[in-house]
Amino acid sequence: MNNLPPKLQDKLKQRELSNSLRTLSGTSDLIDFSSNDYLGFSRSSDINERALAILNNEGNLKNGATGSRLLTGNHELYTRAEQRIAHFHSSDTALIFNSGYDANLGLLGSIGLRGDVLLYDELCHASIRDGLQLGKANSYKFKHNDLNDLRAVTARVLNDQKNDGQVYVVTESVFSMDGDSPNLNELCQWCEEKEYRLIVDEAHAVGVAGPKGAGLMDTWGLTDKVFARIVTFGKALGVHGAAVLCGHELREFLINFARSFIYTTGLPPHSVAAVIAAYEKLEKDVSGINKLHRNIELLRLCVENSKLKV
Repeated sequence: MNNLPPKLQDKLKQRELSNSLRTLSGTSDLIDFSSNDYLGFSRSSDINERALAILNNEGNLKNGATGSRLLTGNHELYTRAEQRIAHFHSSDTALIFNSGYDANLGLLGSIGLRGDVLLYDELCHASIRDGLQLGKANSYKFKHNDLNDLRAVTARVLNDQKNDGQVYVVTESVFSMDGDSPNLNELCQWCEEKEYRLIVDEAHAVGVAGPKGAGLMDTWGLTDKVFARIVTFGKALGVHGAAVLCGHELREFLINFARSFIYTTGLPPHSVAAVIAAYEKLEKDVSGINKLHRNIELLRLCVENSKLKV
């Protein structure tokens, strides 16, 4: 039976009536104001050629990973990529996932145990919310970028229940829709005082924030104040995949308990080689970052001059 059940038909109809029905569209040759390819890396011939050279040098020309990283899908390129990523982002270590969505599912779905509390910004990405639902901890949202509300929610939650578990705070360093950021210095200081574990998704800060594009936590010298950071490669880096930046113990924990890591085929060698090539380009040439920020300032100036409200 290929016909859609009535309840599912109703849900689609509701989307149509609310003018929010999603469809797949093709690419165009218009000026790009909608993709995440902030630096134009997805179209970089340098990255493509370098990735192929890495594969040739390594003698790893498989089209696919052949299995989970815990079985046959792991290879030397992963080690090389994770070491480069960790060094670039001033992290003890890194663990590559197939996507940012998988990284958040795996991390947040595994660390939250029964009796723990996870507090998250109300505008956090869907992957963060979905990851929280997979875990066994109780999760509570706080008002966007509002540290006072976070304090109030935490006090209420911990007062209402007998809690001897771990408290985690989850936020993003740059929020994709509004482009704003929390007060990371104050947030880190508060979490450190309370001995809460802070998790920061830096998906939209990588390749954009800081003089070398390492993200806001690195820019502000806060890398040792966080429990974990999530960085993705499908935005400014123009390739595919993601990584959790963390300590060695958390990396070992994720390898053993993150279901989105364990039960999936690894990235093909070419994808990992492309990640290495993209990071090499980002380290060697900051002209793309400088151009991006000039374009941002130009757009702001044009908007101000035209008296448009955004």
